[in-house]
Amino acid sequence: MDWDCVEFLEEVRCDLKNTIAIDFDGVIHKNSLGFHNGTIYDVPVDGTKEALEFLSKKFSKIIIFTCKSRPKRPLINGMNGTELVWQWLKKNKLDQYIFEVTVEKPVAAAYIDDKAIRFNDWKDIIEDIKKFTNKVK
Repeated sequence: MDWDCVEFLEEVRCDLKNTIAIDFDGVIHKNSLGFHNGTIYDVPVDGTKEALEFLSKKFSKIIIFTCKSRPKRPLINGMNGTELVWQWLKKNKLDQYIFEVTVEKPVAAAYIDDKAIRFNDWKDIIEDIKKFTNKVK
């Protein structure tokens, strides 16, 4: 195995132990109006500060993953989505807990997402999709 691969594997192992990934809208940012006008307009979800404070003591990296960081997302007030998220985090005094904001799903010990369905097997997935959406009958 070459050196680059060994370095990469060590980084992945480290992130699997020391990183938690959290979705932004609906988990940190209340997002009660959905996309609305593209701004980040709402308050933090109840308990967010306390949860981030707790998690920051257990994990060395808290990474926010969000569709707001998509490169094709239109600028709002001259800022891209990642910049808007950082601005909102600073305004709400939450930025100190966050290592990174990204559109990509990072390597992490766990993922917190309000739209997630936990995979056990495909039979359970189909049943859960039937419960949570009107896409499957």
